[in-house]
Amino acid sequence: MQTQYVSCPACKTQNVNSGGRCTNCGSMLGVSPMSMQPYGAYAPKPPGADKKVAAGICGLLLGSFGVHKFILGYTAEGVIMAVTWVLGLFLCGIPSLAINIIAIVEGITYLTRSDEEFSQTYILGKKGWF
Repeated sequence: MQTQYVSCPACKTQNVNSGGRCTNCGSMLGVSPMSMQPYGAYAPKPPGADKKVAAGICGLLLGSFGVHKFILGYTAEGVIMAVTWVLGLFLCGIPSLAINIIAIVEGITYLTRSDEEFSQTYILGKKGWF
């Protein structure tokens, strides 16, 4: 829990919110304490949220090779996508087209989810597809 401070209106001394009087000059302090947080202090990101943008962009640009799956740690799914893309070269491109569509959908899905939802679903939940 963070320490609550109150600024003295008379001498501007920062006082811990206890007693209602300034420890420096004895003046009455304001009623509502102000939390002293440094500028730029934000809540920590969920685990794996830093991979969201990289996986999303790679899903859009290099997804048919399974690169976004490797970024998220899904080795088996990445290998499946890469092998299917290579097989598609010999089978008139139909499997490659399907893998490209899946990769684009996954890339868009990664980028449109919030950091919390992305982390919960793909990092902690280990959801390999879509």
